[in-house]
Amino acid sequence: MPARCGTAVARSALAGWNNGSVDVAAELHALIGSLSREEGVFGGVVDQAGGSVAEAVHQVVTKAEDVWKDYAVEGAVGPDTPAEVEDALSQIDGERAVELLAYLATDDLVFPGTRRRDRAHAHRAAERVVRLLGQQSVWYTNINDLSPRARAWDRVTRHTFDGVVAGTGGSYTVVLLQVGED
Repeated sequence: MPARCGTAVARSALAGWNNGSVDVAAELHALIGSLSREEGVFGGVVDQAGGSVAEAVHQVVTKAEDVWKDYAVEGAVGPDTPAEVEDALSQIDGERAVELLAYLATDDLVFPGTRRRDRAHAHRAAERVVRLLGQQSVWYTNINDLSPRARAWDRVTRHTFDGVVAGTGGSYTVVLLQVGED
């Protein structure tokens, strides 16, 4: 993946204004924070100072695995490096990214059809994230299919269920990850 990103920006802020223009970093943090507020959903925003999309995803995966370590199946294995995470990701377009961001924020991977939160809010937030990264943004996911009979993905964590969407554009990379155990 040629897209580059950087180190984690560790602040959670509401959308703000900087000399009359939108503070994109603050708004992205607020939006990703909103999308990741449910149990088992993790998010991150990084600047593009260095690193790759796979590294940004791996950072969020590491955080999720630490928080969810008590839920993991004993002996479970999954990708250990950004390179292994990268192998699980496929490129998607912005429209699909909106759909998957909203899905990961609202629906439960373990129990399909179970709503975790308001879908309209999540959809609006996901649309705004994609818009903020811009038309030239590049999006990735590990999700191959979420149809009722054929839910499939390539693992990025040690958990039984996981789904990730990551996008890079402008000066930022965003990641949204849902993990779960049956």
